[in-house]
Amino acid sequence: MKLNINTLLLATTLLITSPGMLPLAQAADAAVATVNGKPIKQSLLDFIVKDAGSRGQKIDDNTRSIIVSKLISNELVYQEAQRQGLDKQSDFIAKEELARRELLVNAYLQDYLKKNPVSEADIKSAYEKFKTEVGDKEYSARHILVGTEAEAKDIIAQLAKGGDFAKIAKEKSKDTGSKDKGGDLGWFSPGGMVKSFGDAVVKLQKGLYTTVPVQTQFGWHVIKLEDIRDAQPPTYDKVKDNLQKQLQQRQLEKLLTDLRAKAKIVDNSATPAKN
Repeated sequence: MKLNINTLLLATTLLITSPGMLPLAQAADAAVATVNGKPIKQSLLDFIVKDAGSRGQKIDDNTRSIIVSKLISNELVYQEAQRQGLDKQSDFIAKEELARRELLVNAYLQDYLKKNPVSEADIKSAYEKFKTEVGDKEYSARHILVGTEAEAKDIIAQLAKGGDFAKIAKEKSKDTGSKDKGGDLGWFSPGGMVKSFGDAVVKLQKGLYTTVPVQTQFGWHVIKLEDIRDAQPPTYDKVKDNLQKQLQQRQLEKLLTDLRAKAKIVDNSATPAKN
């Protein structure tokens, strides 16, 4: 794995510019270098090395020297920015506060997930539900997406008179991803589509199209089913990581909901500002 020194240094930017975030125990740590009498703490270098190690990266003595050189360059620019008073500007202060908040929020969320891991049983349960949603069939279909129900009904009327589905799709569909292919969506699982769209596909017979427009958040669809085939859902090992991330996301959403429920929140954003 190639070491990206700039990325590692970016991770320490707040530590360099916000010494108040460092634990008191680090206040007296050794200086790996000094710039105009200002120390660059050994703890910063140690953090970069540790972070690299956690990512599977290896740092030799030459790389350490490069990192120290980068830290010195950053310190030079940092001091010059201070000399020009950029750290006193309101925009910088606001950005710094937002960055500090985001850093702490991310640290808390990572710690929360570490202390509340998703169990293997939960992932396997999610997989069984996933298999049910995916089903054992795949469908090949075309669709024509338009902005209004009236447009969709007009297209259905044209099809009833013998209109060519692919040709109409090329002319009128708003779906840029499929219109040039005559509305062809390829093979897909209904569970992977918006529910109203997937439900409509399952009800169709091969070769037929929907005689009633199907509405989704994208607009109004006319759908034609081309073919059906048997399908096997992805194996557990193939989707395990994604399922785990989905479950973790739900955990975090519940955490936020619970925190909101316990908090006293006053939102003044809709109140007109006084001149």
